[in-house]
Amino acid sequence: MRTAIISDIHANLPALETVLADIAGAGVDRIYCLGDVIGYGPQPRECLQLSQKFEVNLLGNHEEAVLFDPIGFNPRAKAAVEWTKQQLMSSDRPREENASLWKHLDSMKQTHEEGDIFLAHGTPREPTREYLFVQDCKDDPAKVNELFESYGPSTAFVGHTHVAGIFAEGPRFITPKEVDGKYQLGSGNSIINVGSVGQPRDGDPRASYVIVEQDQVEFRRIAYPIEETMRRFKRTPLPENLALRLTEGR
Repeated sequence: MRTAIISDIHANLPALETVLADIAGAGVDRIYCLGDVIGYGPQPRECLQLSQKFEVNLLGNHEEAVLFDPIGFNPRAKAAVEWTKQQLMSSDRPREENASLWKHLDSMKQTHEEGDIFLAHGTPREPTREYLFVQDCKDDPAKVNELFESYGPSTAFVGHTHVAGIFAEGPRFITPKEVDGKYQLGSGNSIINVGSVGQPRDGDPRASYVIVEQDQVEFRRIAYPIEETMRRFKRTPLPENLALRLTEGR
C-alpha cells in the first residue's frame, strides 16, 4: 500500500493540483492530509473541495481558526482567516455547496493512528497548535524527547512548520538531502515532517510531500507554477507578502 502524506496546502490550488498529478503518476493508493488545507492562499473553496476525496483529513490550526477563533495568529494571518470565512459563506455560491464545505471542516479530526504510524498537524502531544522546530533539537532537547514519548507508535508524521525532515533520537534533525530523499523506518522513534504543499519555508519554493510504502519514506519536491498562484492572489485583498514569500520558499 503506497500512501501519500501531504500537509499545509494553504489554499494554493496550482500547487495542490501539481502535487495531485505527481501522486497520480506515482501509483499511490491513498492520500492522507495533515491539515491546513486553507489559510493564507487565494483559493480555499477549491482546495477544500479537492480534499474531500482524501482518505484522511486532519484538523490544522487554520481550520480550527476558521471554525472557532484565530488564537495566536498575527494580524496578516487573522486577516486571511476572516477573508477565508467570507469565501466559505459566499452568497454567490449555492447554499448546499457552502454547507458541504463547512460540514467537511467540522468532520476533520485531530489525530489518526494506523499500525506503526501516528498522524497529527502540529505535534503528537498538542495535535493542532504546537510547533516542533529544527532548532528545538539544540535549544530544547528535553521538549523533543518528551514528544517522542507522547505517542504509542514508533513513527509520527506532522506538518505545521512547513520544513521537511526527520526528527530522530538524540535528538537530531536529518534533512531529506542527507538521506538522498529516502528514509528507512525502524531504527528507533522518529517524528517526520512532510513539509508543505502550498507554502514551503525551507528556502526551496517547490511543493513538498512524502510517499510511504512499508518501512520507507520518500521525500518528494515538485515545481509548480508559482507565478499563476501570485496572479490569483492579486484578485483578492490578501496581504501581498503572503504571495511574495512563495518565490523564496520562506
